[in-house]
Amino acid sequence: MTAMRAKVKITNIAAYPTVGTPTQEALTFNFPSKDGAYPADGSDEDQQFAKFSPCGALSLTVTNPALIGKFAVGDKFYLDFTPTT
Repeated sequence: MTAMRAKVKITNIAAYPTVGTPTQEALTFNFPSKDGAYPADGSDEDQQFAKFSPCGALSLTVTNPALIGKFAVGDKFYLDFTPTT
């Protein structure tokens, strides 16, 4: 079985409904990239993920009340892809 680890960064959060207390949030994640040059020695972790990972975006909607408001734009996460049986 093949597994893959990607690194993602929250680039947008949209709360719904837009008036009153939110009951859900749409989180948009993008794979890391950088404006400008990375260090030549490869010491930037985002550089390593950007070099070997595909580019893309991911959108998730959070409806768990305990998680609403717990995420922020700029937060980074590892995303593990493991085959199921």
